[in-house]
Amino acid sequence: MIVESPLEIIFRDLFYRLRAFAGGHDVFLKLEGFNVSGSIKVKTAIGLIEDLEQRGIARPHETVIVESSSGNLGVALSLVCAIKGYKFICVTDSNATRANIRGMELYGAQVLIVDDRDPDGGFLANRFKTINDILQREPNAVWLNQYDNVANKNVHAEQTAKEIAGAFDKIDWIFVGAGTTGTLAGISEQLRRDFPKIKVVAVEPEGSVTFGGKPGKRNIPGIGTSLRPKLADLANPDRVVAIDEATTVEACLSFVRNYHLLVGGSTGTVLAAIKKLAPEFSPGDTIVAISADLGDKYLDTVYDPSWVENAIAPKSKVLEQA
Repeated sequence: MIVESPLEIIFRDLFYRLRAFAGGHDVFLKLEGFNVSGSIKVKTAIGLIEDLEQRGIARPHETVIVESSSGNLGVALSLVCAIKGYKFICVTDSNATRANIRGMELYGAQVLIVDDRDPDGGFLANRFKTINDILQREPNAVWLNQYDNVANKNVHAEQTAKEIAGAFDKIDWIFVGAGTTGTLAGISEQLRRDFPKIKVVAVEPEGSVTFGGKPGKRNIPGIGTSLRPKLADLANPDRVVAIDEATTVEACLSFVRNYHLLVGGSTGTVLAAIKKLAPEFSPGDTIVAISADLGDKYLDTVYDPSWVENAIAPKSKVLEQA
């Protein structure tokens, strides 16, 4: 494989078969963490920028791209903007990992970190306020708005969903972590066409409000939200499963021990949801799940006993035996 640009480094047909993972059932985990920038979000980043270009809104070396991100999209956009010649400002918060923040900076992005939580325990409202301030003072700034932008959904309908459909003769269950819900909505839309009987499961952390949950403080980035995104109206999951963060950490650690791969926090949440619904699987079911990123960016958080004790305790002592 020879590439002419880092943006070509996307692995579209990489699945990890987890034998007897859930109640004796195999699970096929789509690994997106080996893509350039380390996550599924490189597809989103390319799709959002190219949508602006096709509509004549963005011009290299003139337009300033602005976005709110907890990390992975910020890193991906930093890379895409560096290659295409756009200045990029990422508004994130104190839950973002140091690895993601440093990655954005090295690609040339300006990173603004919001420290003040909203009344509901999240950061998103204050991140949006920061973006509005930027748009007021920067006449060339354009906000991508991944939360409402249908281009976010469309890229995953056209790419991620078709990559999944091309790998299997049938799919009975698909598990997707819900953040902006762009990936979820796109996958749901396309896979329902290909597999009308499929069950689409949206997975989110406890404390996320996307599908009507009670708002609460969350510490693991990349999944869930404190403000319902408009794209959630297009997601239409059959099931919604909420997982507490202690269970997410435990799922990540268990996966390392039993399947020997470091996965990110959102993947741990998805894996926990699969275990939770395992009694509902039927013999012969094909179960697919999205792993949005790998665990190297979470060594100082999800995989750090001190961080877990401070951020998630006293709910859990899951790292004591790690």
